[in-house]
Amino acid sequence: MARNNTVFLIKFILLKPFQLSFFIAQRLQSSQHYKHSVSARIIKIATVAVALGICMILIALATGFGLQREIESKTAVFNGHLTISTFENNNSSVSLWPIALEETMEASIQSLPNVLHLEGVTYKAGLFKSETTFEGGVFKGVDTSYPWDILDDYMREGRFPETANQQREVLLSQTLASRLALEVGDRFTIFFQNKATQKIPSQRKVEVVGLYQSGFPEFDESLIFGSKNLVNGVNKWTADQVGSYEVILEDYKTLSQTADTIYEAVPSNLDVIAVTDRYANIFQWIALFDYNILIILIIMIVVGVINMATALLVMILERSRMIGLLQTLGASNRLIQTIFLWNGAKIFLRGLLWGNLLGLVFYFSQYYGEWIRLDPKTYFVEVAPVFLSAPQIILLNLLVIGVSLFFLWFPVQIVIRSQARKKIAF
Repeated sequence: MARNNTVFLIKFILLKPFQLSFFIAQRLQSSQHYKHSVSARIIKIATVAVALGICMILIALATGFGLQREIESKTAVFNGHLTISTFENNNSSVSLWPIALEETMEASIQSLPNVLHLEGVTYKAGLFKSETTFEGGVFKGVDTSYPWDILDDYMREGRFPETANQQREVLLSQTLASRLALEVGDRFTIFFQNKATQKIPSQRKVEVVGLYQSGFPEFDESLIFGSKNLVNGVNKWTADQVGSYEVILEDYKTLSQTADTIYEAVPSNLDVIAVTDRYANIFQWIALFDYNILIILIIMIVVGVINMATALLVMILERSRMIGLLQTLGASNRLIQTIFLWNGAKIFLRGLLWGNLLGLVFYFSQYYGEWIRLDPKTYFVEVAPVFLSAPQIILLNLLVIGVSLFFLWFPVQIVIRSQARKKIAF
């Protein structure tokens, strides 16, 4: 016992304040008295609270960011990030008037740094009739250069259609196929009407070669893919004419800047519409996720700080005699404060470790297992998507540690100063 006290006094004299506070904090946590004290039990509760708080924050971030990315991705996949069309077509889901960009103009747009692909498409409303029933919808005509790989995640059966030379192959959603009682390999008729006065609509017999399912009711209940030349033939348009151009970007974050750049480059009779404007209600809705995540983050940090402050204050009250002894030996309030903050940091880090572990278990189980299902009519997805990057996790942990220790500094300082007024009894 005497040897241990001698070592402690030598450390007290020789070590720098930062090293000394860490040394004393370690001695406190390794002592038998500490392990069986009241504060030890409270600290376990605080650790559990911190772990659950971090776990809930990670779950909120993963599901919030995942849902935002998935909805953004789907709307861009089926409509492009940007749409170039005439002003008459802006408020219409079908192509009313044809346009044709010059080759030099197409090349200049495709050469922009953030532009991944530029594709001319034509939308045409039609009536889809099978042998047993019929459904209304929109036919999206695409060219042979259309990047079908962006639909790979949504393919359920069959293959992508051939679109050259008015090919009559189509890609149908599982929702429409179910309603029309169609399968891959079946044929059905599409009726197109160009004018209200047209007595007999144009008919085209097409074959289902593939089925997709996006989980987005607006697309699954109406949209089919096929040849642009087939629609142009019905509209009596030339081969180089399209209803609009869809621009797919590499980085969604530069959407506004790229839209402004393209708008300045195209002729004055054309407009550039961002997907965020076309589906403004949806994007306003998913923007609210950021506020929900922020509220959860604040609540969980507040709960964690309160629990940690309670645990540390109980520990300080239990160690009032030790505080008086250290002050008698010449220790400053700042040194004593740092000792208890070291204890708080260790407790907090233990809670962070378990919280991150639980959060990552949820993340990977949902990412690979897809066990949480959602109603696509409400959330536009069938499975709750999750997304978190390593930098986001690291930044979150640093933020929580920094904010928590900052707010723990003041209550610890106040209590230690009040304890300093007490005399130590020998």
